[in-house]
Amino acid sequence: MPGLTFKVEGAQSVPYAAIPTLAFPIRIANPSGKGRIQSIALRCQILIEAARRTYNATEREGLRDLFGEPDRWSRTLRPMLWTHANLTVPEFEEEIVAPLHVACTFDLNVAAAKYFHALNDAEVPLTFQFSGTIFFRAPEGELQTQQISWSQESRFGLPAGVWKAMMDHYYPNSAWLRLNRDVFDRLAHYRMSRGVATFEEAISELLAAAEVEA
Repeated sequence: MPGLTFKVEGAQSVPYAAIPTLAFPIRIANPSGKGRIQSIALRCQILIEAARRTYNATEREGLRDLFGEPDRWSRTLRPMLWTHANLTVPEFEEEIVAPLHVACTFDLNVAAAKYFHALNDAEVPLTFQFSGTIFFRAPEGELQTQQISWSQESRFGLPAGVWKAMMDHYYPNSAWLRLNRDVFDRLAHYRMSRGVATFEEAISELLAAAEVEA
């Protein structure tokens, strides 16, 4: 039976996807050489290993929503699920590099997006956990299957700048903010009643008034 290994070798933005997407080249090797691999139905769970890096003062401030006050981080800084992704790997014999595409969101109510947004340009420590089904030809020629254990994993440091550059490409000088519908309706009414052209101008006007009061 084939004993495959998996290694994440990089990350880059996919420039013309329908939504912001990162591509992670996965090198898959078959060092045993036992059976030609027909295909792999690969599943991947990606974790953010937040405790595997340090944070400067600006980053700690931006991460308070996620992890609380820094003096509690010894208890709250835990691995965080980022996402799941799937990949169909084509036929190969000894090794292949296949891109795993991961769709990303800029909704800052989502924990992973909030984490990425709070960081400077240091690396985000990720762990890729692999599972799925291998379809291969036995030496006798018959098609067989084998399951990939969750013990198969690869660590990778994603430069935070890659994620930020991707979001800047898809949403230049922008950020997304989700509002409850009643709050949005109040903001829309304020904008129309004051004759303000955009929601951004309405929010800026409200913030300026709040700063004067403070």
